[in-house]
Amino acid sequence: MYPYRGGIAHFLETMFSGLKDRGHEVSAWTFTRQYPTLLFPGKTQLDTAPQGKRPSAHRILDSINPLNWLRAARTIGDMQPDVVIFKYWMPFLAPAFGTVARRLRGRGCRVVVVVDNAIPHERHLGDAMLGRYFLRATDGCIVMSEAVRTDLRTLGTKGPVHMVPHPVYDLFGEALSRQQARSTLQLPPKAPVLLFFGLIRRYKGLHVLLDAMPRIVAAMPEARLIIAGECYDDEQRYRDQIRRHGLEHHVRFDARYIPDAEVPAYFSACDVVVQPYVTATQSGVAQIAFNFEVPLIITDVGGLAEVVRHDEDGLVVPPEAPQALADAVMRFFREDLGERFTTSVKERKRSFGWSPLLDAVELFL
Repeated sequence: MYPYRGGIAHFLETMFSGLKDRGHEVSAWTFTRQYPTLLFPGKTQLDTAPQGKRPSAHRILDSINPLNWLRAARTIGDMQPDVVIFKYWMPFLAPAFGTVARRLRGRGCRVVVVVDNAIPHERHLGDAMLGRYFLRATDGCIVMSEAVRTDLRTLGTKGPVHMVPHPVYDLFGEALSRQQARSTLQLPPKAPVLLFFGLIRRYKGLHVLLDAMPRIVAAMPEARLIIAGECYDDEQRYRDQIRRHGLEHHVRFDARYIPDAEVPAYFSACDVVVQPYVTATQSGVAQIAFNFEVPLIITDVGGLAEVVRHDEDGLVVPPEAPQALADAVMRFFREDLGERFTTSVKERKRSFGWSPLLDAVELFL
C-alpha cells in the first residue's frame, strides 16, 4: 500500500476502503522494505505522487529480516484481529509471509490470502516449496481465475478456495475524449492505435506484438502502437527489435512507470488494448481497460480468456503466434469491430464490481 506503487497497492487500497465502508474496523500494514534495491529491476518502488485520499498504512514488515518478521507478527497479533488478509504474488515474499501467518494463527487469528500467482510466471528452483510454506499456513484463499485455483491444488493447499472475478480498477478518474487524449499524447487523430500497457516482462509477450507489427503496418500504414510501462526486462532488446523491423515511426515507447493521473489519456487514446501474454493468471490491465470501456485483443493463456470473451468483448488468439495476432488486429479494424465490442464491454464491466471480493472476505469473519 502507499507509499508503494502499482496495481497491487491500488487493489489493496480499494479493498481496504470497501471493507471499511461495510462497517468493519480495518487496519493496513505494509513494508518497511519490500524488495532489496539490488534485486529490484525498476527505478523506484515508491509512488512519488502525493498520498491524497489514499489510505494510510503502518510500515512494519522487512521482507528479508527474520527478526523483523517475529516483531511484525507480535505487533499485529497484539491488536487481536479476527482476520488478517494477505495479498500474495511471488515466492520471494513467502518466507516473511509464512512466518508471520504461522505466528498469527498461533494466537488465534484467521489468515486469509488473496492469491494473484500461486506459481510465478517466471519460475525458479524452490518456488513451489516457498509457496507451500506460506499458503499451507492460511485458513483459506481467494483467487480470481481458474488457472490460480488449479495451481493451488498443485501445491496441496488444504483450506477453502473461493473464486471471484478480478474487479475493475475504477480509481483513475474519468475517461478523456478521444480527441483530447490523442492531442495530449501527440498521436494522429484518426490513426488506428493499439495500446500495450503495464510493467514489461518477457512473459507479457511484447516481443510477439512487435514481431506482428510489420504485417499490421503493411496493411494499415497509419497504425500506431503505444508501449506504456516501465521495463523490468532488457529495454534495449525491444528498442533493437523496433529498429530492426523499421517501426520507429509507428511505435511510441514510453518506457516508464505511468502515474495514476496519466492513465486515462493512454486508455482514452487507443482503439484497442493488446495483451499478447505468453503466460498469465489474470490481469489488472484488462480490468483497467474494462473500466475505460476499451475492447481487448488477448492470448488464450491462464485466466485472460475467462475475462475477455472471443468475438464479444474482444478477440482471443493463440500465444506466441505473431501472424495470428496481426490477423486479429487487422480484422478488428477491417470489420470495424470496435463499436460492437465496446458496447459489450460497457455491459460486462458491471459484473466486475468489488462486492463479490468483499463478500468472499466476509465468509471468513
